[in-house]
Amino acid sequence: MNNVILCGFMGCGKSTVGCNIARKTGRRFIDMDRYIEQKAGMRVSEIFAAQGEDGFRELEHEACRELADMRGVIIASGGGALTFERNVAVFRGKDKIVLLDVPLRVIKNRLRNDTKRPLLQRPDKDEAMARLYKARLPQYRAAADVTIKGESTPLKTAYAVIHTLGLKK
Repeated sequence: MNNVILCGFMGCGKSTVGCNIARKTGRRFIDMDRYIEQKAGMRVSEIFAAQGEDGFRELEHEACRELADMRGVIIASGGGALTFERNVAVFRGKDKIVLLDVPLRVIKNRLRNDTKRPLLQRPDKDEAMARLYKARLPQYRAAADVTIKGESTPLKTAYAVIHTLGLKK
C-alpha cells in the first residue's frame, strides 16, 4: 500500500479524520481541494465560476494523477472526486481507498451551521443533499477497498482506519 485515500460525502470527516491519521502515523496529510486551490491560485468556488464544473473536474483529475505518484500520504479526496471512474482508476491497486460511511442524518447535523458550501445555501438544501447523497453513496462503495463507520469522533474514526489498514508510525 502506498497512500490512503479517504472518500465519502461532504461532512463525513475526510479532512479531520485524515489529519488525525497523519498525526498518529507520522505521515503527511493532503486535502485534495486545498491542493487544487494552491495549484490554480483560486478557491474551488472561483474555479467553478470561471471554468465551470468540467474545468474543475479536469484540474481534479490532474491532482489525482499527481497525488497518486506520491508515497505514504493520507489524502482527503474531494466529495465528488471518486464518483468518476478515471479518478478511481488512478489510485486502484497501489493505494487504499477508504470510505468514511456516515448516515445522512449525522451529516445533516454536522453541517447544520455550514455557510460555505453552495449546496447548503439553497432553500431546498435538505432535498438536494438527500438526492446527491443517494446518488453518490453507491459510487463511493464501488470505489472503496475498505469501509469504516464514521459516526464516532474523528479521533476514534482515525484509530479505526489505522487499525484496519495496519498503519504504523
